[in-house]
Amino acid sequence: MELLAKQITQAKDMFLKNEKYLLFILILVFYFFTSKAYSASEDKAKALNYLSSISDFSASFLQSDGENLSEGKVYIGKKRVRAEYFLPTKILIILAEDKAMYYNYELEEDEFFNPKNTNAWFFYDIFRNPYFFEDGKVEVKNNELLLEKKGIDNEEKNFVIRVLFEKKPLILRGIEVVINDDVLKLSIYNHSHNEVFDKNFFKLINPNFLN
Repeated sequence: MELLAKQITQAKDMFLKNEKYLLFILILVFYFFTSKAYSASEDKAKALNYLSSISDFSASFLQSDGENLSEGKVYIGKKRVRAEYFLPTKILIILAEDKAMYYNYELEEDEFFNPKNTNAWFFYDIFRNPYFFEDGKVEVKNNELLLEKKGIDNEEKNFVIRVLFEKKPLILRGIEVVINDDVLKLSIYNHSHNEVFDKNFFKLINPNFLN
């Protein structure tokens, strides 16, 4: 009888120890995942704030579609985005939320269009639409932070947009756009803040009319 009572006591003690050990493991797991989720949420908030706060800004870029390489410069105003391509063809694109202009310097041709109906829409949404990445996800690896958003555009094309940052200090380094099977990659460098733009710089007007 005493032996049975002793065995029951030992089993009870073992159960309590295992229960405490299991509880300790669960607390560690919970702390790890909540801490990681909080960190990711904080990183995402910083990246979104960075993009929405960019204004009076310019940067150079190299653009590749896998076959062709283009060189240009992007300018971010308070409400509009201007992209100038220098090589291989000199082209100007100015984007507002629902209207845009394309101008080919060599052909002296302009075209006005709704950016949401073309593959150029992402330039505006990344920089001037503060809600664009709200439902996106963030990934941090080493000193790199990646924002990613997936969806369907106005032409019912699947898209994936990734924006790459150097984390410390937080600075924009690249953009990757995948629309259906088309891939576009931009490397961004020569950042310049506190630019001063002419009052006509972001106007949707053929540049020849401004001279």
